[in-house]
Amino acid sequence: MRYVKWGFWAVLFAIVATFLHYNLPRHDIVRIVGTEVRRVDFGENSIFWATPDVGTANATSRDVRFINTVRPNGKTLVFRNEDTGWGWPPYFKLDSSDLQAQAESQISTQADPIWVSVTRYGWRSRWLSIFPNAVGLKVVPSPDTRIIPWANIIILTLLILILLTIRAMWRQFRERSIDPLIDDAGEAWDDAEEGAKGFFDRLFGRK
Repeated sequence: MRYVKWGFWAVLFAIVATFLHYNLPRHDIVRIVGTEVRRVDFGENSIFWATPDVGTANATSRDVRFINTVRPNGKTLVFRNEDTGWGWPPYFKLDSSDLQAQAESQISTQADPIWVSVTRYGWRSRWLSIFPNAVGLKVVPSPDTRIIPWANIIILTLLILILLTIRAMWRQFRERSIDPLIDDAGEAWDDAEEGAKGFFDRLFGRK
């Protein structure tokens, strides 16, 4: 039984950690090398794509903006640039066109690089053909610039406080409502056992 309990909590923790890892903002310091717009036909991976620009119709195929970048170590990283609108995740991003123009203005070469911190959420998977969604750009002095993830710190702190509050409320509820019921049930069971023992003792003439 103990292994089932720990297995349940391990699976729940893995689900929550995966959910947070995908949805929380992260920062990548990169050099923008180009932008493009591609026609994308959505299939089984459609859950990993955002909604069309606010005000446009939903479709199984649409043009999607992309931002092509290179990391300081020379590896490429491609971002999609889609509105999140008023849906999930709640970034309320409504400015994909402006962000694309900003990215185009910061295109640079290896000889004269402009390093940019891209705030994004999501994963890059070549196997699933999914891309992280860029939600903000900011020029930084160098590729070694350290970005403190204040949003993640605040969100995770609030989540921990909420969980601790729920845990405290549950313990109080259990102590006030559930534990007395269990104690009463245990006492009733003991009384029933004593009554049954006394009945059989009298029935068979035992003292």
